[in-house]
Amino acid sequence: MVTFTAGTTTVGIMLAVGLFLSIRASDALSVSGFAFLTEQQWSPETQTFGIAAILAGTVSIALIAMCVGVPLSLGTALLISDVAGGRLRGLLVTLVDLMAAVPSVVFGLWGLFFLQGNVIPVAQWISTYFGWIPLFRVADDAGTALTDASAFTSSAFIAGIVVGLMVVPTQTSVMREAFSQAPVGEREAALALGSSRWGMIRTVVIPFGRGGIIGGTMLGLGRALGETIAVYMIISPIFTINGELLKTGTNSVSALIALRYGEASEFGLSALMAAGLVLFIITLVVNFTASSIVARSRSGAETD
Repeated sequence: MVTFTAGTTTVGIMLAVGLFLSIRASDALSVSGFAFLTEQQWSPETQTFGIAAILAGTVSIALIAMCVGVPLSLGTALLISDVAGGRLRGLLVTLVDLMAAVPSVVFGLWGLFFLQGNVIPVAQWISTYFGWIPLFRVADDAGTALTDASAFTSSAFIAGIVVGLMVVPTQTSVMREAFSQAPVGEREAALALGSSRWGMIRTVVIPFGRGGIIGGTMLGLGRALGETIAVYMIISPIFTINGELLKTGTNSVSALIALRYGEASEFGLSALMAAGLVLFIITLVVNFTASSIVARSRSGAETD
C-alpha cells in the first residue's frame, strides 16, 4: 500500500501540473490559437505572440548539447564499466555523481566567464573553414561574413556546450547501468575466443546496452530541453529564428519564462504558461519514449 500510494501520488502530481498549466494557459491559447506555434514575435500586450523562434532555439541548444554530451557519456560509461577497476572505478563513479550535484548557476557562471572566451576562437575557426554550411555561417543581413569576436558571443553553440556538460552525469549513469548488466558468460566467451578487450566491448557490451545508450541520450535530451539558469545567463535573447548556430543570439522556452515572469501582466503570464505547457508536453514525450526504449531493450529486461 505504501509503494502503491507513492506511485499514484507521483503520477497525480504530474497530472496536476499539466492540468494547472492547461488552465492558466487557456486565455492565451484561445486568443492565439495554432499561431502560437508559428508566430515568432513575443508581444502579449498587442496579442501578437508565439514560440516558433523560441522553440527553434530550445531545440538547437538541446541538439548541440547531445552532440557534446553523448560521446563523453558513452566513453565515460564504458571506462567505468569495463576498463577501470577497483578504487579507480569507485573514484570515477563518485566524481560523476558529484558533477551531477553542481548547481546550474555554477555551470552558467563558468560558461559565461571562462568557457565562452576559450570557445570563441574555435567558433571562428569553424565559421572560417565550414561557413559554406548554412548552420556554421556567421554573416550580417547583407550576407557579408563576420569575423569579429563579438559576433560569436552568447550563441546557441556556447549554451549547448554548457548544457551538454550538465547532462553528462545523467546519461553516464543510465549507460553505465546498462553496460554493467552485460552477461559475464558472454564477456568471457568473447575473450576466450581470442577477442581483445575492445573487441569484447564492441561485440558484447555495446550491443547489449544499446537500449541504455538510446534511453540515456533521450533522458539527457529531456533535461537539456528544460535547462533554465545556465542558458539564461549565457544567451542573448532574440525573437527571430536564428539558423546560424555560431552567431550571437538565440532563445529557449525556459529562459523566456525566467526573463519575462517578473514583469508579465495577467495575460502575459498566461502566455508564459502556454509556453511552459508546450515544453512540459515535449519533455514528457521524450522521457516516456526513453523509458519505453530502456524497458524493452535487452539490458532493461529481467534476466536470470
